[in-house]
Amino acid sequence: MLTELRIENFAIIQSLELSFHEGLTAVTGETGAGKSIILDAITALVGGKADVSMVRSGADRAILEAEFRLPAESKAAILALLEAEELMDDSERVTLGREIRREGRTVARINGRSVSLNLLREVGGFLVDIHGQSEHLSLLNTKTHLGLLDRFADFEDDLQAYRKDYHQLQGVRRELARLRQAEQDAAKKSELLAFQAGEIEAAHLQPEEEDELRQERNRLANAEALGSLIQQAVAVLDEGSDETPAVSDLLGRAVQALGQIARLDASQAGLLEQAETLEELSADLARDLRAYQDQIEFNPRRLEQVEERLEAYHALKRKYGGSVEAVLAYAAEARAQLEMIASAGERIAELEEAESALLRRMSGQAGRLSLLRREAARKMEQGVERELADLSMAGAQFRVDIQTRQAENGLPAGDGETLAFDENGVDQVEFLIAPNPGEGLKPLVKIASGGETSRLMLALKNVLAMADAIPTLIFDEIDQGIGGRVGMVVGEKLWQLGRRHQVLCVTHLPQLAAFGNQHWHVTKLVADGRTSTAVEVLTGERRLDELASMLGGINAANRAAAEETLRLAQSRIAGLDFSRAAG
Repeated sequence: MLTELRIENFAIIQSLELSFHEGLTAVTGETGAGKSIILDAITALVGGKADVSMVRSGADRAILEAEFRLPAESKAAILALLEAEELMDDSERVTLGREIRREGRTVARINGRSVSLNLLREVGGFLVDIHGQSEHLSLLNTKTHLGLLDRFADFEDDLQAYRKDYHQLQGVRRELARLRQAEQDAAKKSELLAFQAGEIEAAHLQPEEEDELRQERNRLANAEALGSLIQQAVAVLDEGSDETPAVSDLLGRAVQALGQIARLDASQAGLLEQAETLEELSADLARDLRAYQDQIEFNPRRLEQVEERLEAYHALKRKYGGSVEAVLAYAAEARAQLEMIASAGERIAELEEAESALLRRMSGQAGRLSLLRREAARKMEQGVERELADLSMAGAQFRVDIQTRQAENGLPAGDGETLAFDENGVDQVEFLIAPNPGEGLKPLVKIASGGETSRLMLALKNVLAMADAIPTLIFDEIDQGIGGRVGMVVGEKLWQLGRRHQVLCVTHLPQLAAFGNQHWHVTKLVADGRTSTAVEVLTGERRLDELASMLGGINAANRAAAEETLRLAQSRIAGLDFSRAAG
């Protein structure tokens, strides 16, 4: 429910902070005082119209903010929306905001963070329903009618069983579509996959071979240069000449000399060990170079083979991936697809059997849902027509129109027919109304009279009070076109509605206002040449004065009438409470 509302620089409202309570709040005041402006602010906060003309003169922006306590019925759905956008601060409350800037830009906020207007509207739709001149009417959206009827019918278990099979069917049909498409393309695709897998497998690729081939190619391509350089190094290390002794000879002489030094001075034995190590290293180096020399050969034929093998690697990587590992993975996937295509026929047969079984079971489930809906529809029609009669619309007819339509691949319905279906079954639901006898039933959205629309909304809301999960209901001038006697009935209906919802009602009828659990008076003040709106919570004598004023003026007769109006309202409320306790 709505708990706090803050409005700043919106139309003639300079600054206003309001706290809301449960039950029925009656809002009264002179025309133009700002009653509807408060409702316009709430409308904007739940994603409705908001334009620069609403920014107060002299201000650069209007700021609106409202805090709501989350309703138990729709808390999970709201929290899911907030969590998906990382907007959840409190699992029990949510704050909606709207900033309207004079240059034309508006900013929507949830829990202080900027969001899209669509998200604000989606969250707001769970929280507030506004009926009046600036309408935010969920009941005029035919998409909501089926859900309202289902909640009124109260068959959640049956509906969930059907939906479980429905979602399973969607999964079966998605896999069937994929396999059938694969089967359709199987001949051409199998040929291509087999060629690709065979081409890769025939190459016998090894992840480490490519680097080894590159090294061998370098040796083969530089065989002459490498052989010459090795020979030079070996000659220096181990062969020498008359003019230039080999390193091994020189190191041998050094070892002999250092050996004599070590015998004469034992402290220099370490030098001898170093020399002996150098001599061994030199011999090892010469031996390794000769072994390397044996590997070097000038072999143009082998070089050509290595180049061809490397080119095979490069070609396969260009076609199937940037690395040997990617190419091998491609081949494995191709083989897996070939196996899937080969076994697709068997799997398709299994899935078709599962699809048929699900359709048969869902057909029975959908038939039961339709039967329960039609039974609930009759009860709803009778309840709404009783409410309309109480609201001076005797003779008005209300019908819940339930239709189905044929469609290919639908649910079997007998006689070879198949019906279109979705996650709610096969039924399409729309509320119809004939406000006056002889006019004929028309869709709810076609009702033109503001008074009739408001009273119809009230009748529906009372009948659907158990089913409607929206916690805050706002009625703007629901008393349009009705008198005091009916106003008393409307007030009673609104008070009853306030047992299950928070109800805010703008009214000019004292008979209706007398039923308010809370009574607000909206006034227009002028100070320093500027007009602004103020709201006062009325109790006691101040409330009697306002009711008397609404009856024609503050005098003894009207105050007595106001007292009687309040007494009658309280008497009816007491009677309703007694009936409820007795029931």
